[in-house]
Amino acid sequence: MSGNDRLAERFEGNRPRLRAVAYRMLGSLAEADDAVQEAWLRLDRTDAGGVDNLDAWLTTVVGRICLDMLRSRTARREEPLDDGETEPRAGAGVPRVDAPATGPGEGDPEQEALLADSIGLALLVVLDTLTPVERLAFVLHDMFAVSFDEIAPIVGRSPAAARQLASRARRRVRTGGAPDADVSRQRAVVDAFLAAARAGEFAALLSLLDPDVVLRGDAAAAALGGGAVELRGSAEVAGFMSGRARGAVPALIDGVVGAVAVAAGQVRIALNITIADGRITGIYTVADPERLRELEVTILA
Repeated sequence: MSGNDRLAERFEGNRPRLRAVAYRMLGSLAEADDAVQEAWLRLDRTDAGGVDNLDAWLTTVVGRICLDMLRSRTARREEPLDDGETEPRAGAGVPRVDAPATGPGEGDPEQEALLADSIGLALLVVLDTLTPVERLAFVLHDMFAVSFDEIAPIVGRSPAAARQLASRARRRVRTGGAPDADVSRQRAVVDAFLAAARAGEFAALLSLLDPDVVLRGDAAAAALGGGAVELRGSAEVAGFMSGRARGAVPALIDGVVGAVAVAAGQVRIALNITIADGRITGIYTVADPERLRELEVTILA
C-alpha cells in the first residue's frame, strides 16, 4: 500500500466524525460534505509526516473551514439551511474526483436521515442564533469533547476566552433550546402569530418574536419565497412575515405546534416554530416534498 493510499485510508476512518462535526456546525448535509472534501484537499497538499495527531489536525481544519463558511453565510445572509441534496457536491470549483472513495454510509439517505435526526430542527434553529465563534466553541467542546486549548487557536482567542464563548452558547441553547412544552401555550402564540402575519400587523408581530429570532428555509421554501432566505432579528422577520401566511393553519408538527399550508389535501409548506418564554425564537420553513413526507403532521381545528 502506497503512502497516499494509507493517508486516504486514515482519512476515511475520520470521515464520519468530521462529517458529524461539520453538520452540527453548518446545519446542511451538502455543506458538511463540502467542508470534509476541502479538508481532504488540504491534507493532500500537506506533509502528513509532520502531523503528530492526524485526528486532532483534521478536526481543527474542518473547524476552521466551517467557521469561514459560517462567517461568509452571515455576511451574505442568503444561504438556505439545507439544499435538500443527497448527492455530494464539490467544493468551490474543485471536482470531487480527487477525494478518497466515499466512506460508509455517505450518500445513503437512511444514514443522512439518522444524522439529521440526531440533532433535530429545534436545536439547529437555536444553534443558528449563535455567532460563528460561539457555535464552533459549543459544538467542538460540548458535542465532541475538544479541549479549549485546541479550540482557542481556531477562533483566535485564549483558552479562557474560548471557554467563555462556549459558556455563552450553552446558556443560549439551554434557554432557546427548551421550547414551551405546554401545547395550549404554543397554540396561543402560533394563532396570534398567524393572525398578525395575515393582517400585516407589524407591531403585533414584533411583540411575538424574540429579539434574536432566526427565520430560515430549505431551498424549496426559499424558491417559493422569491430567493434564499435567512433573516435574523425581530424587525427583519416581522417585516418579511407581514402580509404572509394567508393560507397557513396551525398544526402539530412532530408533536410541536407549528403551521402548514395545505393544497389538494397535501401539505405543501411546513413552518417549524420554536417558542420559549412565550416568544418565537426560531422559524424553519420546509417545502421539499421528501422532507415534508417525513414529518408527522396533525392539522389543529
